[in-house]
Amino acid sequence: MRKNRSLTAVVAITLILGLVLTGCGTASNSGSGGTSAAKEMKMSFAPGGEPKTLDPQMSNGIPEAIMEMAMFEGIMRLDKDNVPQLAVADSVEVSPDGLKYTIKLKDTKFSNGDPLTASDFKASWMHALDPAAAAEYAYQLYYIKNAEAYNSKKAKAEDVGINAVDPKTLEVTLEAPCPYFKSLLAFPTYFPVDQKNAQANKNWNTDAATFVSNGPFMVKTWSHNDKMVLVKNPNYYDAANVKLTELDFNLVEDGKAATTAFEAGQLDGHDNLVPEDIVRFKKDGTLKQAPMLGTYFYRFNTTKKPLNDPRVRQALAIALDRQDLIDNVFKGGQTPAFAFVPGAVPDATPGKDFRTTGGNFFKEDIAKAKQLLADAGYPDGKNFPSLTILYNTNGTHQLPAQAIQDYWQKNLGITVKLQGQEWAVYQQSEQGLQYDIARAGWIGDYVDPMTFLDEFVTNGGNNQTGWSNAAYDKDIDTAKKSADQTVRMQAMHDAEKILMTEMPVMPIYFYVQNYVLKDNIKGVIVSPLGFFDFKNATVQ
Repeated sequence: MRKNRSLTAVVAITLILGLVLTGCGTASNSGSGGTSAAKEMKMSFAPGGEPKTLDPQMSNGIPEAIMEMAMFEGIMRLDKDNVPQLAVADSVEVSPDGLKYTIKLKDTKFSNGDPLTASDFKASWMHALDPAAAAEYAYQLYYIKNAEAYNSKKAKAEDVGINAVDPKTLEVTLEAPCPYFKSLLAFPTYFPVDQKNAQANKNWNTDAATFVSNGPFMVKTWSHNDKMVLVKNPNYYDAANVKLTELDFNLVEDGKAATTAFEAGQLDGHDNLVPEDIVRFKKDGTLKQAPMLGTYFYRFNTTKKPLNDPRVRQALAIALDRQDLIDNVFKGGQTPAFAFVPGAVPDATPGKDFRTTGGNFFKEDIAKAKQLLADAGYPDGKNFPSLTILYNTNGTHQLPAQAIQDYWQKNLGITVKLQGQEWAVYQQSEQGLQYDIARAGWIGDYVDPMTFLDEFVTNGGNNQTGWSNAAYDKDIDTAKKSADQTVRMQAMHDAEKILMTEMPVMPIYFYVQNYVLKDNIKGVIVSPLGFFDFKNATVQ
């Protein structure tokens, strides 16, 4: 999933300081006329800026996912150990061959009282697969029989293996056994949308008055580019275990502004920390850290010269000093990345790690970088065209972009420019290949190498490099269709080798989750997938 935390557009600090966040991080009893009212428990968190969309079938960013997880509930929900547990589903039965999932739904409702049915799930998933919708995460549904064919206009809608047998029974047929499909059923793309409401309100997900969901919280008010106020959803099937009465999402794009609000007592937490604040909070004990399954990298637009030459891409990738960047620019305790898939992902052999088994694919070597550039026709950087690094505007990304700009100038004799864009525009530029080199980040959607590798298949919704390789596509297809973990993992090792040889992307570091959260906030699940789950949060 696309990552933009600690990396979003600059907003004036006065914006957040001007917020009146009464009851922030508070628990209190209030009453009238001697009658005690229900206990109020409120907290606030800044997941990022104004969301691009909160239609779960159309979004693909971590900030949006954090908000959607508070408002929606899927068939499964990940627990504190990242294990999928039954949520909206009452049961999930898998056929002996691993191809058919029979899902019985609980008797649940949407926040407006509409009943949640199997047809809502089917229609929501089909919306993501509709070629006209152009959902970037459509490929997360390709595990379903004929889903990819339908999305590619090679099959009909009725051919897709999703069947609403009755209002409470959903039957899903897969292309091949998928060992992590239950985890995918907890992913935002698989969340249900109230079809009755969506049909009556085309832009249902842009206004509090029409926003309907089925999760622990529902939207009360939404002041765009400012704040979204959520309240406990009385129609949520597990409302008895939701303790927060109000959850405020402050839509603050600038990490420095969010930190200022946090220190002023106007915000309970955020994970958009700039490097100097990471260092400062680490020293005073305020900083909290958690494992994170993600890779920070740069994309190369392989449709543009000279970036269409893999030798140029390789030269740029090995002309850096990643440890120096981490120590002196990022300052977050990250790990240098010399491959794309991060550690802590199991391999085929129990106890083995995919990254350790695969090893590193390249090493920094300035002399070799110069030779590669010369072989590509640019000795000492002569006649190398001016390129631009695109990043989403925030000091966290501008500073490393400046450092990389300096590395390439000093080590290769080439000049690059910098261009910052706010998050929504930056996403559009990447999607439309309107860039030369672009900063990017990817957080796993589930714990398997596939979540890092299938985004780069030909014409993949999140490929966004213009790169295509038939052998790579074949390896990914093999890994997706095989039930043999040894075969799957070997195919993905082979695919990663192709990716790191062709180098349409330049890995820089593997993430660690740095965040701040007031000590009186308990029960928040911080997932290695980058999510913050507030369902069980309490304020003490």
